[in-house]
Amino acid sequence: MHERLHARDNRTLEVVRKGEQLTSQDWSDSFMENYSTPPIRAPKTHEANERAMKHLRATFGSWRLVDVTADDIEQYLRSRLKKHARVKTKDGFRELGILKATTVHQEFRVLRRVLNVAVRKKFLPANPCAGVEFPVSIRGLFRPHYVTWSEQQMIEFHALEHLRNVVRIITETGPRVYKELMSMKKDQVDLDNAVVWIPDSKTPNGVAEVPLTPLAVQAFQDQLRIAGPGTYLFPSDKNQSGHQTTLKTVWHKTLKRAKIPYFRIYDLRSTYATRLSAGGVADEWVTQMLRQGDAKV
Repeated sequence: MHERLHARDNRTLEVVRKGEQLTSQDWSDSFMENYSTPPIRAPKTHEANERAMKHLRATFGSWRLVDVTADDIEQYLRSRLKKHARVKTKDGFRELGILKATTVHQEFRVLRRVLNVAVRKKFLPANPCAGVEFPVSIRGLFRPHYVTWSEQQMIEFHALEHLRNVVRIITETGPRVYKELMSMKKDQVDLDNAVVWIPDSKTPNGVAEVPLTPLAVQAFQDQLRIAGPGTYLFPSDKNQSGHQTTLKTVWHKTLKRAKIPYFRIYDLRSTYATRLSAGGVADEWVTQMLRQGDAKV
C-alpha cells in the first residue's frame, strides 16, 4: 500500500499497475529481445544470458514480476547449488557432478541485470536482488578492484613502456583492452584534436569518437613513438593479426614486481568509471562515456 501511495504521489501509479500485471516470463522475453539479442550484446553474452534464462524461467516464469522477493531468489540459488549438471548425448541426457557455484552465480547476475532494467522502466519499485546474499563463497570469482592512484604509480614504475601507456590510456579514457585498444591502428588517433576513433566495438554504442585528456594524449604520443613504422599502435610480429592480442603474462609479472595482489587488467576500465562517478559525473553520463548500451551490473 505504501508503494502504491508513493506511486500515486509521484504520478507513476499507471506504470506500477502495469508492472503488477507483468509476469516474469513476459518481462524476460522482452528483455532478451530488446537488451540481449545481438548486436545489442555480443553473441557470447547473449548465449550466456539464454542459458541462464532457461533455468530462471523454469522457476519464476509464471510468477508476477512484483511477487519475486529476495527470499525467493535465495531459495532458488540454494536449490540450484544442489542440482547436478546435465549434458545431452546421443543416448539422452547424462548427469554429471554438482553444478559449480560460478555457474549458479552467473544465473544470479543475469537475473539481477534483468530486474535492474525492470526497475529503470518503473515496473518494479526496487530490485529484490539487492537484499540477496549468495549462499556460498566462490573461489576464483573476481571482484571489481578499484586502482588507487598510489597503486597506479607503482604499476607504471615497474611496467614496460608499452604497458605503462596502456594503463594510462585505459584509466584516462576507458577503452576495452583487447577489442578496442590492442587492435587500434595509428590512423584512429587524432592528437591535434585530442580524440581517438573507435570503429569496431562490443556493442553499437561502442562505436564512437572518444575525447582524450592531456595524460591520455601524452600516453598516445609515447606509444606512437615506440610503435615503429607499422599500421598498429601495439604491433606484434608473433601474431598473424599484426598486433598484440594478450597482455596476461606481462600484466601478471608487472603486478608481482610492484608487489600488488593480482587483479584483472579489465579493472582499469572499471577504475576509469569509478573515478568519473567520484568526480560527480551522473550515472547516465558515465554509461555514455563507457559507451555501453546501458548500465551493467
